[in-house]
Amino acid sequence: MIRIGAPHVVEVLVRGRAGPSLVAALEGFAVTTEPGGDTRVTGSVTDQSMLLGLLQLFSDLGHEVISVNPVDDGPTKEK
Repeated sequence: MIRIGAPHVVEVLVRGRAGPSLVAALEGFAVTTEPGGDTRVTGSVTDQSMLLGLLQLFSDLGHEVISVNPVDDGPTKEK
């Protein structure tokens, strides 16, 4: 679960190549095309509702989500 107020970097793999409408809608996210033709979208989400909104965007634009994974930011400092 994503904690509120703690930004997390996620990576979403989407089937097929991202068209111009999807790339434009993903401002602030890194969008790359994989050698197999799928699209990898990486970026920061601040909470679970933002992640769900991102996933809904893919659905609305007709893109199948293959996987959603957290990206390890490296070691974290304990307080």
